Amino acid sequence: SSGAMEPLDVCMVGTGEYTTGYVPGLEAAPDKRVGVVGLVLFDLRRRGVVSSLSMVGTSGRKFAAIRDHLQKGIAEQYRDMDVTCDTFPADGIDRDPQAYKAAIDALKPGSGCCIFTPDDTHFDIAMYAVERKCHVLVTKPAVMTVDEHIKLRDAARKYRVLVQIELHKRWDQIYADARERIRSYGDFTYFNSYMSQPQSQLQTFKAWAGKSSDISYYLNSHHMDIHCWAMQGRAVPVKVTAFGSTGVASGKYGCPPNTEDVITVLSEWKNIPSGNKGIAVYTAAWTAPDNAEVHSQQRFQCLCHNGEVRADQAHRGYEVTADRKYMSVNPMYMKYTRDSAGYYAGQRGYGYLSIETWVNACRDLNHGSEHVHTQWQDSLRHVRLGRAEKTLEECHATLPTLETTLELTALLEAGRRSLDDNGASIDVQKLIKGEER
Repeated sequence: SSGAMEPLDVCMVGTGEYTTGYVPGLEAAPDKRVGVVGLVLFDLRRRGVVSSLSMVGTSGRKFAAIRDHLQKGIAEQYRDMDVTCDTFPADGIDRDPQAYKAAIDALKPGSGCCIFTPDDTHFDIAMYAVERKCHVLVTKPAVMTVDEHIKLRDAARKYRVLVQIELHKRWDQIYADARERIRSYGDFTYFNSYMSQPQSQLQTFKAWAGKSSDISYYLNSHHMDIHCWAMQGRAVPVKVTAFGSTGVASGKYGCPPNTEDVITVLSEWKNIPSGNKGIAVYTAAWTAPDNAEVHSQQRFQCLCHNGEVRADQAHRGYEVTADRKYMSVNPMYMKYTRDSAGYYAGQRGYGYLSIETWVNACRDLNHGSEHVHTQWQDSLRHVRLGRAEKTLEECHATLPTLETTLELTALLEAGRRSLDDNGASIDVQKLIKGEER
């Protein structure tokens, strides 16, 4: 067992746009036409990094269409790309929201579980996987409340597994560079971010939009994380007030009354150790016009005492016009064009790296703990045990795990609480300590 790292078995929970690119009756968003998660994992399997793959949804009836979509969109587009995988529930099953249990039960401990499902389902699925000693990659927001975050984090500690949040913007070279620069510019003064999606996405999300989650949880989470990551150990969020605008989601797309079209979360921060105040404004919208030059506007600005950074992730200076449409495209996220030999060639995209880094971290952890189980000579055992322990700590130091993202969850929950209480001010530190719950 001391040789090469074993490939990882992975179960993909969720069969929607981000996993497969398949949206019944609709075309996928142009920045994820054959999805992200499935494509990346199929390619990692081709490269020998991943072994067996399974996919689970709530309805078996979609799988025939999904297989056809993956066959045409991936297998027939890229050389040597196998898109077969086990699927749950069985094709004839109309609806089984608990199908993820059978899929996770089929995994051996140390396997990986990717969760890309509606926000309010993440906690139950992730907890089920963690309790069966599986590593987890969960899309943002990992969970919807501080309470759930702490429970899941404690379970991950108990079962010694990695729970990472799929915050892919951290792998964007510009955002990663900006984070380090911000940390060298002294106290934090002001942050603002804007992220949008076109109205047509409300069709894709109509099952949950405005019912079980909102646009702040779904999109503000990205830039809130970049800000929290930059502030780690340097500043803390103190209070939050949130406001929403209404009329489009409920009026035009049949979402529940009062579904917010745009949400702005305003927060006050305190610098450590100076005590100086900083302010941050995070805005997210899902009612931008369709057919704009980008699927998603996404940008931020951060002003500190000794410097400022501004990044526009949507406009990278690369413009494409075809089929009577003008686009500002970003292959740094996901590159779908082939290489000259016909292979998939998007391994350096930050959408890809986010998933690959998690897979390799899981393999590393399994490799370390494997030695613990099989090498019983005392000296070796202690060396190896030390390595496995240290590796999980290394993961927390370098990856967006539950250990280091509690403030992100707190900002999101505080925003929702403020909206539900007519713009009331929410004490974030009390929320984190459990005094507001």
